[in-house]
Amino acid sequence: MTVIETAEQAKQDASYLKAITELLYQLADDDFIISFRGSEWLGLAPHIEEDVAFSSITQNTMGHAVMYYGLLEELGVGKADALAHERGPEQRRNGIYLEKRNGEGSYLEEPYYDWALAVVRNYFYEALKKVKLEAVSDGSYKPLANVAKKALMEQTYHLAHWKMWMNQLQHATDDARERIQQRVEEAWSEFEDVLELGRFGPDMVMHKLISSEEYLKEAWLKEVSVVLVNTPSTPLGKKYGSGRNGDHTTDLEQASQIFAEVYNSDKSAVW
Repeated sequence: MTVIETAEQAKQDASYLKAITELLYQLADDDFIISFRGSEWLGLAPHIEEDVAFSSITQNTMGHAVMYYGLLEELGVGKADALAHERGPEQRRNGIYLEKRNGEGSYLEEPYYDWALAVVRNYFYEALKKVKLEAVSDGSYKPLANVAKKALMEQTYHLAHWKMWMNQLQHATDDARERIQQRVEEAWSEFEDVLELGRFGPDMVMHKLISSEEYLKEAWLKEVSVVLVNTPSTPLGKKYGSGRNGDHTTDLEQASQIFAEVYNSDKSAVW
């Protein structure tokens, strides 16, 4: 495997540059949107210890997104802040399930959020994120491999946290078990596009940037099947299309209006 040491070296091969750019967009946009949805739980988690833990996980995850946007900036794609805040929903590459609203209402107006959704979404995502980080840490783009190794040091604890919640709720009251299973079934019908690499996936694999979709999916299924008490018997689905290819819901539009509000108020400000 030929190791690409710098952004300048990556720019010498148009095919490689396109593949690494698309992969970085996916990694960054996934972490960005799920951390945004996590931030909406601030002050609303089931108890104070969880509020602190979830806030810390969300902050770490947003930090990972910042590192990926920084790598895109090094490749000459654009400024990291602009990539995070100025791109429209049609330009985003996050998995659609990750943009789903936390529940009814809004953070400032009667937020009737669903903790079961938060637990299932974050557990499913962190289980996949671990597989992907391990894959890219052995990949051909050294700047990304270095970032992945750093992120893995924090992500291990994130996965353990959500696995704990899954285990607790699946063995709790009848109501808790029913609520968590409903969200598992829902996620099963929507999560498949999060597992995909999009139209440039074959190029990512060819350039040894990441493992194949088949491997990622198999490794993810192996992880979650051990934790799930009742694994759905139906095939995984992508109910709303493929976020990797630009398909999105109005939930992403709602999120983008909020997370870009402060940035848009003064784009020249230094935070």
